[in-house]
Amino acid sequence: MFDMIRNYAARLGTSPRGEAPSGPKPRGHNLFEAAAAYVTARARDDQDGVEEASSWVSPEALSFGVGELASRAVVALARERSTTPRAVARDLLGLPAD
Repeated sequence: MFDMIRNYAARLGTSPRGEAPSGPKPRGHNLFEAAAAYVTARARDDQDGVEEASSWVSPEALSFGVGELASRAVVALARERSTTPRAVARDLLGLPAD
């Protein structure tokens, strides 16, 4: 019984060909890192940065991350300005106040 568990655990640390992994697997970018890099690159008009950040995650994930970043930014600005998120969003977009 213990031999079977030991053999299974040993296989978890090897590749399908039975080779040991060469080192820690590099961590990929998550959608929030991609969104932050994408928005920052857009603000700087850095097309290379936009393309790089866009390649880190799927377009759907990037869209979700950018939307989440926008929501959090509007809420943070509203708190800072002691106003509503709606007023901040309209101001950022250059829309007339309600």
